[in-house]
Amino acid sequence: MIVEEKKKRKVTAIVLAAGRGSRMESRVKKQYLELEGRPLICHALEAFERSPVDNVILVAGAGEEEFCKKEIVKAGGFRKVTAVVPGGKERYHSVYEGLKAAEGCDDVLIHDGARPCVTVEIIRAAMEGAVRYGACVAGMPVKDTIKVVDRQGNADHTPDRSSMWMVQTPQAFSYKVVRRAYDRLLENPSAQEGITDDAMVVETMTSQKVRLITGSYQNIKVTTPEDLEIAGIFLRKMGKNS
Repeated sequence: MIVEEKKKRKVTAIVLAAGRGSRMESRVKKQYLELEGRPLICHALEAFERSPVDNVILVAGAGEEEFCKKEIVKAGGFRKVTAVVPGGKERYHSVYEGLKAAEGCDDVLIHDGARPCVTVEIIRAAMEGAVRYGACVAGMPVKDTIKVVDRQGNADHTPDRSSMWMVQTPQAFSYKVVRRAYDRLLENPSAQEGITDDAMVVETMTSQKVRLITGSYQNIKVTTPEDLEIAGIFLRKMGKNS
């Protein structure tokens, strides 16, 4: 009796580094700011380099592709980065460029390069979640009470904190599911307003349920100068524990 080997799923990670970072109060784009002796984007790329993903697509700002190839990918020795592609005007345009470059994979992980404290463990969990659920996102339960406010800034109501999570990246999907969702989004301009993450695209444009998986409170997004300092503390702690 001949037993066929189970085909290994090909997993591609899309790492986004095309943002402007206007809240960083710096002339240097935040993804290139120095963090613990390296450009910020390198820390996320290093985690994916050490993870089981097969390859990485780096989405850079338009016109920054050669800089990224030389100063980030080659200088950092990131062998899993197989393509550097230009991003678009909005985040979802950049993701779409990454998805087109990732064609042929089975599952895809989409990660904000401004989250330098992502770990191999979170990446593994996202990969497993994509297979098990078809769509999943890393996140953590909120710690604080949340207030929904009206247009005047007054508290309108207080939602149940036990059902609220902070959403992070990576966000992982069956490639077919997320590509179909993005194809539909790009064909429907009226649906593009207010899109903030990939899960929202899948939720809005398909019937696919998105599972929340456990990320880490340390997996922060660097948005302000204070975040850069906090990320440095977390990375030093992670280095000591590795």
